[in-house]
Amino acid sequence: MLAVMSEPHRPDTAAGSLLVITGPPGAGKSTVARLIADRLPSSVLVEGDAFFAFLASGAIEPWLPESHGQNHVVTAAAAAATATFVDGGYATVYDGVLGPWFLPHFIASSGLRSFDYALLLPPAEDCVRRVVDRVGHGFDDEAATRHMHEQFTAADLDDRHVFVNPTGDAEATAQAVLAASSAGELRLGSDGVH
Repeated sequence: MLAVMSEPHRPDTAAGSLLVITGPPGAGKSTVARLIADRLPSSVLVEGDAFFAFLASGAIEPWLPESHGQNHVVTAAAAAATATFVDGGYATVYDGVLGPWFLPHFIASSGLRSFDYALLLPPAEDCVRRVVDRVGHGFDDEAATRHMHEQFTAADLDDRHVFVNPTGDAEATAQAVLAASSAGELRLGSDGVH
């Protein structure tokens, strides 16, 4: 017997939205993204790292130069899945390492016209300490953390997208990001202009 498919559930909101929370390892992305997603009605939290876990064999550490082709494919898959939730009307929060250098590819792969982008960039030493001290997380590479922090620090990005948060207060950072998003200060267009 075949089941009849009904219309998919759609949240009460007519249009979805996307807020990307990014930064180097240890920046507090996952904590801040969860705090924000929990505050939004009909929300989805997309964990970008999960898409790298789909690579069953032959995976290359994503911070190595030779991983560019792999990262291109994984980013495209993550962007497409994320856009599906946005198109479905959900307030979507994307948590992952998505540097400004990969934004044009993410935008093209998602097909979204605009979204909000927030870079968490505490001091490098804070990121390293968090990476080394955290328990139950598969990533603990200090050199890679420093390398990614340097990449984000050197990236060409308008200051309105950058949240330093030297105190490490995730609650305060979540509130600041939500306030900036609500005010339209974090918006990126499909042309990647920020």
